[in-house]
Amino acid sequence: MTNKIYQYLLFIGDNTMILGHRLSELCGHGPSLETDIALTNISLDLFGQTRNYFQLAATLSKEDKTEDDIAFLRMEHEYRNVLLVEQPNRDFAYVIGRQFLYDCYHFLLLHELVNSNDEHIAAIAQKSLKEVTYHLDFSSEWIKRLGAGTDESHEKMQNAINYLYPYTGELPEETPIELEMKELGIGADLPAMKTDYYNRVHEVLKEATLDIPETNWFQSGGKKGVHSEHMGYILTQLQYMQRAYPNMSW
Repeated sequence: MTNKIYQYLLFIGDNTMILGHRLSELCGHGPSLETDIALTNISLDLFGQTRNYFQLAATLSKEDKTEDDIAFLRMEHEYRNVLLVEQPNRDFAYVIGRQFLYDCYHFLLLHELVNSNDEHIAAIAQKSLKEVTYHLDFSSEWIKRLGAGTDESHEKMQNAINYLYPYTGELPEETPIELEMKELGIGADLPAMKTDYYNRVHEVLKEATLDIPETNWFQSGGKKGVHSEHMGYILTQLQYMQRAYPNMSW
């Protein structure tokens, strides 16, 4: 059972780590000082959440792993994050679109996990929910501001949503591990979240005067360890120090 919970924590922690890394790439490059600081703080929130998940996972590992081992010393196919969070920072509209589409899911996920039968997961979710509530408010307001702003901002935001929307289908997909955790009352009920997720996304898009992409085809694979071409570059940056200096300590 402990190994199953360990695997489940990777599905949650890998998402927050990879998205946190993407946002960290923007430090010093935001469109304004206020927004730059906000994105950096969101990145720090996500890394803090990741550390909580991986510290818990380390206590459950049968291989005596540390939180750093889990974060930095796995092969690409061993990461369980969704493809959405890997997508690059093409421009500010893509950054906000990616953040918003994940925040809606993350908010609903944590609302489920606060009632987890695992007291440690429930405690992490309770703390994280306060942060993610702010993340969702931040990204939702930017979606509306850009979508209902100038012709140029509207076009860029629409292009970003059109590109990123097909990656959302993987969020409520349920793997065997997630199904088992749900049945044990430890994990979230992802299929039950699907309708609420898209209702929330569509409500904000409509308020932003953005068209809802019409597609029946969605990207997936990240949860199974099949990642986009971007993942290798992300891990090259994340893992360099640990790979170059094994067992380093501060």
